[in-house]
Amino acid sequence: MINVTIEREQTYIKSFTLTGHAGSGPEGHDLVCAAVSAISFGSVNAVFSLCEIDLDIDQAGDEGGYMKVTIPALLDDLLLEKVSLLFEAMVVSLQTVERDYGQYISISEK
Repeated sequence: MINVTIEREQTYIKSFTLTGHAGSGPEGHDLVCAAVSAISFGSVNAVFSLCEIDLDIDQAGDEGGYMKVTIPALLDDLLLEKVSLLFEAMVVSLQTVERDYGQYISISEK
């Protein structure tokens, strides 16, 4: 199962962590894994491209199954709102996957 943990500071997303593997299909044909990867990596790339900031990214090695993304402190309010909006859109997309494939993905907040 893929576990997604969203950490907030006030109302803004401070970081998110993805752990585990979906296991919804054979390796290379796991649609849930592909969806979660596309959503999360697409969101990170959108922040890089549209907000031009460096995120703190920690990833597991070749086997995958772990990624933590932390938004840097001390962003000005406008930039923080842009980054947060992009990551809120990611959460909405991940929740859509969870709604349809909840046996393979779980989202929590702390």
